[in-house]
Amino acid sequence: MSIGEVLARLRPEFPDVTISKLRFLEAEGLVEPLRAPSGYRKFTPAHVERLRFVLAAQRDRYLPLRVIREQLDEMERGERVVGPAPAPPAPTASMPTSPAAAVVPQVRVELGDSRLTRAELAERSGLDDAGLEDLEQYGLLVPTANGYYGGDALTVAGIAAQLADYGIEGRHLRPYRATADREVGLLAQLVPPLARQAGPTGRAQALATVHELAALCAQLHGALVRQGLRQVLGP
Repeated sequence: MSIGEVLARLRPEFPDVTISKLRFLEAEGLVEPLRAPSGYRKFTPAHVERLRFVLAAQRDRYLPLRVIREQLDEMERGERVVGPAPAPPAPTASMPTSPAAAVVPQVRVELGDSRLTRAELAERSGLDDAGLEDLEQYGLLVPTANGYYGGDALTVAGIAAQLADYGIEGRHLRPYRATADREVGLLAQLVPPLARQAGPTGRAQALATVHELAALCAQLHGALVRQGLRQVLGP
């Protein structure tokens, strides 16, 4: 299958997935499609199931890519994944089928619009109340007017909890808030015209564009950070 055909297969279950998202997951080593002689990506049904596993783990349990990659590695080795996990992916061409591989049932966390209370946010992210206050103090977490937190807040808190293991605190993350605000200011100029031009489906198309732009910015930011850190490490 081409990447476009893969996107068509995944879209019914993951409406927000984009080609940029699939390429990002490939760049992060979560899937390794075959390459045709012409250079085009070619995906097998096993690749699609692997992508479905990754996307479900992100959407339903807000797992970071590092943890998802570890779970995939464990299942490739035939180990049982600790805790509830999405259904394991089918073997890839380089992943031998093992009768000993554990089959873990999928457990989907229904969050709806992700209206999380502060206690739920702390439990799911692994941050205590002091950690949440630290993020709020520096503008990294912003509750809604009624005091709830959305899915993006859970992503921010979860990443911050992992960075805290390396000694990185909320005050160190302030530049990310400033960078995000600048990107919002830049990209916000593009979205309203798209919504107006697209007619009745304008909002849906504008939201899809928002996800596409955010994914591209994330890829750019990650590439620049990796590039800079490699320079620090030296040859």
